[in-house]
Amino acid sequence: MDHAPPRTPPLADFPPPERWDDWEELDAAAWPRRVVRRCSLVPTICGDCEAACGLLAYVDRDSGAIQRLEGNPEHPGSRGRLCARGPATLNRIHDPERILLPMRRVGPRGSGRFAATTWDEVLRELGARIRKAVVEGRGAELLSHGGRPGPYGFAARALRAFGGIDHGSPTDALGPLLPDPGRAKFTLRICSHGDASRCLGPHAGRAAEPGPRDGKLAVCGACLSDAASTADHWLAPRPGTEALLLLGFVHVLLRLDLVAWDFVRDWVDWQGYQRGKGRTVDFAAFQRGLRDDYAFATPAHVASTSGLDAGLVERVGREIGEAGRGFAAHLAQDEAGSAGATARNLQFLAMLVGAAGAPGGTGQGHGATLVPTSGARLQGARSDLLHPREYPLARHGLGLLLPHLLLSGRGRIDTCFSVDDPVGTYPDGAMWIEALADEGLVGNHVLLSPAWNATARWADFVLPMGHAGERHELVAHETPAADWLGFGQPVHRVLAERRGRQVTWTYECNPGQVWEEDEFWIALSWHVDPDGSLGIRRHFESPYRPGERVTVEEHYRWIFENSVPGLPEAARQLGLSPLEYMRRRGGFATPRPARPTHEQALPPGEYEIDLENGIVRQHGAVAGVYAGGKARLGFPTRSRKLELFSPAMAELGWPEYAAPAATANHVDEPHLDRGQGEMVLVPTSPLPAPKHARSPGGKWLGELSNGNPVWIHPDDADRLGLCTGDLLRVTTRTGHAVNAAWITEGVRPGVVACGQATGRWTVRGDFVSGSRWQLHEVDLRKVSPTAYLMRRTRPVGPFVSDDPDSRNVWWHSGGVFHELTFPVQPDPVTGTHCLYQKVTVTRAEPGDRYGDVFVDTAKSMLVFAEWLAKARPAGDGPPAATPAS
Repeated sequence: MDHAPPRTPPLADFPPPERWDDWEELDAAAWPRRVVRRCSLVPTICGDCEAACGLLAYVDRDSGAIQRLEGNPEHPGSRGRLCARGPATLNRIHDPERILLPMRRVGPRGSGRFAATTWDEVLRELGARIRKAVVEGRGAELLSHGGRPGPYGFAARALRAFGGIDHGSPTDALGPLLPDPGRAKFTLRICSHGDASRCLGPHAGRAAEPGPRDGKLAVCGACLSDAASTADHWLAPRPGTEALLLLGFVHVLLRLDLVAWDFVRDWVDWQGYQRGKGRTVDFAAFQRGLRDDYAFATPAHVASTSGLDAGLVERVGREIGEAGRGFAAHLAQDEAGSAGATARNLQFLAMLVGAAGAPGGTGQGHGATLVPTSGARLQGARSDLLHPREYPLARHGLGLLLPHLLLSGRGRIDTCFSVDDPVGTYPDGAMWIEALADEGLVGNHVLLSPAWNATARWADFVLPMGHAGERHELVAHETPAADWLGFGQPVHRVLAERRGRQVTWTYECNPGQVWEEDEFWIALSWHVDPDGSLGIRRHFESPYRPGERVTVEEHYRWIFENSVPGLPEAARQLGLSPLEYMRRRGGFATPRPARPTHEQALPPGEYEIDLENGIVRQHGAVAGVYAGGKARLGFPTRSRKLELFSPAMAELGWPEYAAPAATANHVDEPHLDRGQGEMVLVPTSPLPAPKHARSPGGKWLGELSNGNPVWIHPDDADRLGLCTGDLLRVTTRTGHAVNAAWITEGVRPGVVACGQATGRWTVRGDFVSGSRWQLHEVDLRKVSPTAYLMRRTRPVGPFVSDDPDSRNVWWHSGGVFHELTFPVQPDPVTGTHCLYQKVTVTRAEPGDRYGDVFVDTAKSMLVFAEWLAKARPAGDGPPAATPAS
């Protein structure tokens, strides 16, 4: 018998980076036998949401297969933490039904008939077509929209070099709110899908760190979530009243004198507020005027409008004031639109308590780390399809309106690249079907996707692009703890090159012929401009080999060597090049000043101090803030202070929104006819594992989250005579969806909720079926010249494939695709989509089946025209709305 003491290795959360090349661990599946498995670990980043958390791929050294994906402890944003979507990336990589070869349409567009082709054929045909458009001066008819990778790759550069248009997914006009929950005394999160909110992972991880915590948490959202269930306060106001609720907290702060007036005097442009209001520029007068301006937002008034208890409004407002600089705020989406009022009022709160830019407070950032691509920055074409003249204040391209603008005669597209799934993820998906099906409006449609999706049916080419772990990409973010850069890389290519293999294109190492977007755009650009005569090719030439085509390695090498502050020095200390450092670690935190950014001293120079306004000028321009007897950097605004009054809003025709306000919106209680059964639908209720456009194929996510029933309060269910599981019909202004009821007190009365980004589908008879872990087979037919009816013909269920788990699928529903019935609702000021929907809820009608979706695109166009009429092109029109005060 061996009496030697047992060998106990030290406990560790993660393998140390110095052992990532050759890591040994026991094979858990072999237990009780002791079988050692050797792995190579390669860092990359998750691609399932904008948070871009760090991943570590564990690759078996013998088989070369990726065994699992875990968090990367070296990633400065996520620091090893992941939600369920990160590890499930493995499912998508190994999905037996994923697209592995480039395909081209062989029947009429919309027939779903495709055949395999080659990358050479794709590049020749697309290159010739785009070149023709450029030569003929039609570059503005070239368009790319949606998806990732982000602005540091080649999609934006390519379209701009062609003279075309690039824009991202529908997004929200939010301010730079950066919560610091790990050090906060009071955290307020506003989001009806708090557990699934975008980019929340890095913040949630810090909030959950071990150690003493005396901070409080309030979660504001119409639906109960995991976060709300553990919060000190769950605030469930009537949807659309969030902005007024925040002004109620402002009222409490002002009435109880819980305002950090010294901070406001130095760092808030109160002088501009006074001038904008036509008042005396005197601080005492400002204090009195501010109290008068928000005297209407009493807890009693807020309670009568929001449906909350007045005492709760008072208590939360008091606790925010007591937290002071330790007040952290997070807003995932301003779901009512409301001219961005919710985001703005959150910033107003942070201003008043002095939490703006404070440790433990709400950061007011200077923007995420800037990482320019090698070469000159390019400007794309200006187009009414991207920036409609009705929305001069829109911060982003309004891609959600693209089909409506096309069908309104605003232009046409020669070649459209979809890097997303607009039919399956954008509102009014049937409008995308109408536009994409019309070859007179969209001459050529190219889908760049890692998986078959709803949009693929209306493409001319479906080109397989890599999932996370199969492509290069950069993501830069700013969180309270760090400004950081994450680096995604194709795992199999990295390992092949480590072992000395020469690799020209990433698809040589990925499954099948799966490529990556960066290299696709590089190759396509050289086909568009093979001899350099159009001036396009030069933007895709190597910075190290003049006149030669840039490689993806050279592209990122140049970025890391020249435009990431502190990275070359950090790499040198480890004896690595900057590129090798990022390949080995997967992320880098750029240096940040120890003091809050706005308090940094201005560099030496000739300055003029304006004591009356508390600012510093240089050569006549505002350069900083004069605070504490010193010239300081201030905030990234025109005044270098936090601006309480926006002259731009007034100048561009929205004077009533120049100061923080509670704006009227389409789901206000007076706009609802309760007698006719009208309710508010929250389309973003929490799902255990929400799924994005890149998620089909995630079998673990399908098992966790395989339905999206309609949440309905018991009082409303009794009124309608519903029991859990009964079918109901939710009717919007453009159509209806038939779903199952889930009766719960987790949603407030008068409100229904249903998760989005689920219920994905593929049309019966399509050449490619898509991922059967989640996708239903449906019959999609036109029942009138403008109306569609979708009815499922095959549920989710067991199927035969190379993955034995496919025989064990026990769930039958992948959810109901109700987004198809949502009309676009562009906020009149910002253009951002107003997510809340005014709906009528009834019992299902005779003939209705679970999963039925009906939509009439003629009604979609009428709703679009109605919302468009609410906008005010710069300098035009009388006020079309008034504050709800």
